Amino acid sequence: MAAENFSGRIPLVVGVLPDQHVEVLQTARTLAEQLGVPLVCAYVDEASYLVEWDPARETHRMSLHPEKDDEDVAAVRSDLGKLIGDAMDGGSADWTLRLLAGDPARALGRLAEDIHASMIIVGTPEPGLGHRISEALNGSVAAWLSHHQRRPVLIVPQKKPQEAARKN
Repeated sequence: MAAENFSGRIPLVVGVLPDQHVEVLQTARTLAEQLGVPLVCAYVDEASYLVEWDPARETHRMSLHPEKDDEDVAAVRSDLGKLIGDAMDGGSADWTLRLLAGDPARALGRLAEDIHASMIIVGTPEPGLGHRISEALNGSVAAWLSHHQRRPVLIVPQKKPQEAARKN
């Protein structure tokens, strides 16, 4: 993981989740390496909301679940750092991890705007009834970004099981 000083190179923002399909990080890594730019991996905690936003310093958030404490946040940061580190292992792209709060689509858009990202990369929703219900109630992050951003949004689909089997 690199410091968030990218020496003038315009980064890519990639939305990350603990159980996200691997194609999102693989695609982001490949694109970042081909373009010679860093990645800012961003996880949005929907169980918190932003009370102050200052890109130059740490953001301040309030938990919607008071029992959720800093140890939980540290565990998420550690788990995601390992997941991203494994995906970036052996590659040449610089990356950093940012933890954000609030609505995922708006938080990713706000981050991309603040760091002047050239693109936002997100995955398609995970399969399953729970994800479909969440998308129906909250809307799709990818759809919101594609309609409310002035920068490109790359939506990475999950490989179908038969496609994954053919690659092996």
